[in-house]
Amino acid sequence: MTGTVTIVEYREAWPGEFRVLAAELRAVFGEAVLRVDHIGSTAVPGLAAKDVIDVQVTVAALSDLSRATAGFEEVAGLADHPPPGFAGHPDELAKRYFRAPARLRPAHVHVREAGRLNQRYALLCRDYLRAAPDAAAAYAEVKRVLARRFPDHRDTYSDVKDPVVDVLMAGAEAWARTTGWSIGPADA
Repeated sequence: MTGTVTIVEYREAWPGEFRVLAAELRAVFGEAVLRVDHIGSTAVPGLAAKDVIDVQVTVAALSDLSRATAGFEEVAGLADHPPPGFAGHPDELAKRYFRAPARLRPAHVHVREAGRLNQRYALLCRDYLRAAPDAAAAYAEVKRVLARRFPDHRDTYSDVKDPVVDVLMAGAEAWARTTGWSIGPADA
């Protein structure tokens, strides 16, 4: 995928914009939704990010979502990046992915199954970055450098960023063990 990669400073409006998206997603996806969470860099106060809200919708089964998605564009065939040493079942990384319609602000909607590795991963990463400002600052700098180096190549930006997140997650897993972290209540 090509397109411009631009990193902006944290915006105080992002949490409120997430809440609007969350309400829309609950209305669109209905009873299948178990929880809606603000994930990714825009969910971490002070963290620079692309100006795209990442939302995780948790469902019991990916098949629970109907095909009628009220303008949300589904991108088929995506799965999450496997962490180093991953030897689990591919279902642990399965997801459905949607882009928000033009009438809403830019957003990426990641639909994942409750209890799967990738559902936990997104929440742990967010919570760790919220609790570890030095790690968040270093991560922001990596993203800025990558955006300057690969401004017109989103795929390259993501391909280089994935192993950086793997390193970050090693720290997050250690933090989770030390603090007794567990998935908390939903954001919306």
